[in-house]
Amino acid sequence: MLQYIVLILYFGILAGIGYVASRRIKNLEDYYVGGKGLGYWVVAFSARATGESAWLLLGLTGLGAMVGVSAFWVVLGEVLGVAGGWFLMAKPFKRETDRLNSITVPDYLVSRFAGGDGPDDAARARLLRIVSAGALAVFVTIYVSAQIDATGKAFESFLEWDYYAGILVGFGVVVLYTFAGGFIAVSWSDLFQGAIMLLGLVALPLMAFLSLPTGQGLLSGLSEIDPGLTEVFGPGGLSGANITILISYLAIGIGFLGSPQVFVRFMSIKNEAEIDRGRWVAVGFTLLTDAGAVLTGMCGRYLLAGPGTDVTSVLGTAAENVLPLLVEHVFPPLVVGLYIAAVLAAIMSTIDSLLVVGSSAVVRDFYQQLYRPDLANDTLIRRSRQVTVVMAVVALGIALAVSVLSPDRTIFWFVIFGWSGIAATFCPVIILSLFWKRYSYRGVMASMITGFICVPVFRFGVTALPVVGEYALLLGEMAPSVILALGAGYLFSDRSSDSS
Repeated sequence: MLQYIVLILYFGILAGIGYVASRRIKNLEDYYVGGKGLGYWVVAFSARATGESAWLLLGLTGLGAMVGVSAFWVVLGEVLGVAGGWFLMAKPFKRETDRLNSITVPDYLVSRFAGGDGPDDAARARLLRIVSAGALAVFVTIYVSAQIDATGKAFESFLEWDYYAGILVGFGVVVLYTFAGGFIAVSWSDLFQGAIMLLGLVALPLMAFLSLPTGQGLLSGLSEIDPGLTEVFGPGGLSGANITILISYLAIGIGFLGSPQVFVRFMSIKNEAEIDRGRWVAVGFTLLTDAGAVLTGMCGRYLLAGPGTDVTSVLGTAAENVLPLLVEHVFPPLVVGLYIAAVLAAIMSTIDSLLVVGSSAVVRDFYQQLYRPDLANDTLIRRSRQVTVVMAVVALGIALAVSVLSPDRTIFWFVIFGWSGIAATFCPVIILSLFWKRYSYRGVMASMITGFICVPVFRFGVTALPVVGEYALLLGEMAPSVILALGAGYLFSDRSSDSS
């Protein structure tokens, strides 16, 4: 009963945030980027909560339980990616998007690379908007479907609800407050939800350490279960397979170097001085939450699945039940309710942000800019809310279909596929646009199309090849897709003269 009281309070706060935020929506800039007046605490927590999702609390904790110490390579990759985004890219991106008066990433790309008045410029701008908005809408919908799937698994794990009932409840709440308050509601709720995630992932491993048997350390206990759990480079040391896996772990952080749902936060921040303050908050948040997730998994493996135990039979597929089971092991029922809220916070803080980015791509970058530039703000906001609901319903349908077609799926890799698609399509473009003056329109198109195509090709095509497929599966789709997209941008750009 206490768990449900906590859950009702949590949902009530989100509904309240959505209502208050809805009163502040005056125009499209308010709905999509909060009027570009948000402070660093809100932006830092919102960017981090958006970038983590259920992958952090259920996927990364499960990875920590399955592979042990080598999961910290993911932490390193994420910290480097977040630091790179905030320290190297945030200021120039904020400066450029303010100069070009952009409120979406496709806005920025069109103004930067197809902003002339000639007929060729108009045609290029149209094609660039179609490709960028279309790619964003596709992978955002896939990414949202992965989060909706995780919602059902969270309710199933914590409260023993029916998976499908959990999906529908979580889906309804997040659509409600995103529909009402847009980016402002999303950012304020992310601050609240990010704080819950941070507290939960710091407190749980600390309490688990206190529960360890007297005289037994965590690493020595894990070594008794499986010596490979304490190997920094994975079981067997520096083998070719292990190096490939570690590259895939590090590559996860690439997504923080240009993904629209993260970088739109840099558009929304008040000024560059706020970026200086926010970057330390963002890096600290990442280090604490990601390290806490891995340690949670390691502690759960030791306390709940000892020597001779089949880890998946105790902790679920890919050990993704380790967090809820460990919470029940070390905390009273009231605190279990708070952890349900923490998991839902991770999921919903990502869904809401993705829905706003996706609706902006469809309404602002496609419908308004290409077909109805004359529409009033009120009409555009109404259309944005309608598209938000439609995209959410499509994502719900995908999640339900995947649950039937792939019952053995894992949250970790389902989420990573959507994350990789967005990252490979947009990160190379943002990186090159900020740091290479000769990057041109043709290079932008080549980068986006290459990244968009490579993700499914590497995930479903290359992995099916003999010999190579085994390593491609270990490497993942992120790193090779981003490298090829960067290369395509370089090869197809006009390198003979600057293109500013």
